[in-house]
Amino acid sequence: MGISKKISLFIERSSWIRKMFEEGNQRKALYGEDNVFDFSLGNPDIEPSAKFKETIIELLNKDIPGMHRYMPNSGLLNTRKAISEFLSKERNNKFTEEDVIITVGAGGGLNIIFKTILDPGDEVIVPVPYFVEYEFYIDNHGGIIKKVRTKENFSLDIDAISEAITSNTKAVLINSPNNPTGKVYKENEIKGLVDIIKYYSEKISRPIYLISDEPYRKIVYGSQVANIFKFYKESLLVSSFSKDLSIPGERIGYVAVHPDIHEKNRLISGLSLSNRILGYVNAPALVQWVIPYLLYEPAPVKEYRRRRDIFCNALESFGYEFIWPEGAFYIFPRSPIKDDKMFVCALQEENILVVPGRGFGGPGYFRIAYCVSEKIIEKSLDGFKKTFAKFNKI
Repeated sequence: MGISKKISLFIERSSWIRKMFEEGNQRKALYGEDNVFDFSLGNPDIEPSAKFKETIIELLNKDIPGMHRYMPNSGLLNTRKAISEFLSKERNNKFTEEDVIITVGAGGGLNIIFKTILDPGDEVIVPVPYFVEYEFYIDNHGGIIKKVRTKENFSLDIDAISEAITSNTKAVLINSPNNPTGKVYKENEIKGLVDIIKYYSEKISRPIYLISDEPYRKIVYGSQVANIFKFYKESLLVSSFSKDLSIPGERIGYVAVHPDIHEKNRLISGLSLSNRILGYVNAPALVQWVIPYLLYEPAPVKEYRRRRDIFCNALESFGYEFIWPEGAFYIFPRSPIKDDKMFVCALQEENILVVPGRGFGGPGYFRIAYCVSEKIIEKSLDGFKKTFAKFNKI
């Protein structure tokens, strides 16, 4: 066989999200786009704001010398400075441009973190359900993912995390608002988590990092995303502009480190070097120029809340069991039958594309991404109702 055994194994375990997305494209070709209800991928259908387009045109018309050249590995100075000022206001910490690295999306951000902090065999604790790509990102750099259950309502199980920490633990990775559950972790959960991390950091005589992946931070429905920097200095934030600005294809994000993090200069140097040696070199130049003008642009929360409410009210009336999402644009219902894959296949018969929960470490559930038009949501509801009834006949 020409390819590696590891990649062969990863292909078998690879993201259900992409599998369902590709299935959706095939079905659209067969049945027509309006007759396929694709909730597989967190790919916002809402277009970027007029300001995004206007800013690009304005910048291009300025004909800025060197606009499309390489820049420092950490990203454009003015962009990092703008983000650091934004974070200083939002997080009540004093960030500088030195605390920020511009990355190729949040995925690029996580990879440069793991490249910088992990030695072979180091463990990263991840609460489940979780975004499945985390496992591959951690493995990319010799680490081992350690999956830890959450509570029935998907809140953090601090006792389970405590039991999972060993002398090999290098970091705890959280995602709030969470993909796939829409859960937003509360301040008391983060404080409890930090207390445990501090205790074990002292016990093993080195810091355990807290990494928070927050690309959905602006998409919340009343809940507030806890500020990790308020509680713990050995923390790193990863974010992107893919979801709140609706520009996932532009691949632009950043890593921010706590201004007082341990050995900050070496850590920043490692992150900056990793940005280059992993082949990213730089995040896209044009979008780096654009971002400072859009940091305070609101996310389309009203639109997503309306879609969430339409979907959740209908699913609830059909008999589905789920926790109403507090953020992001995902619903994670319990499958009416134990085999989530079988139920997802049954939904496909109604041309409904969702992702089995096993793809997120949550067997017995399935994920719905409602970043699609209200028309698609409403047209799909009869299929959700029929499929649920099929498995719940008296």
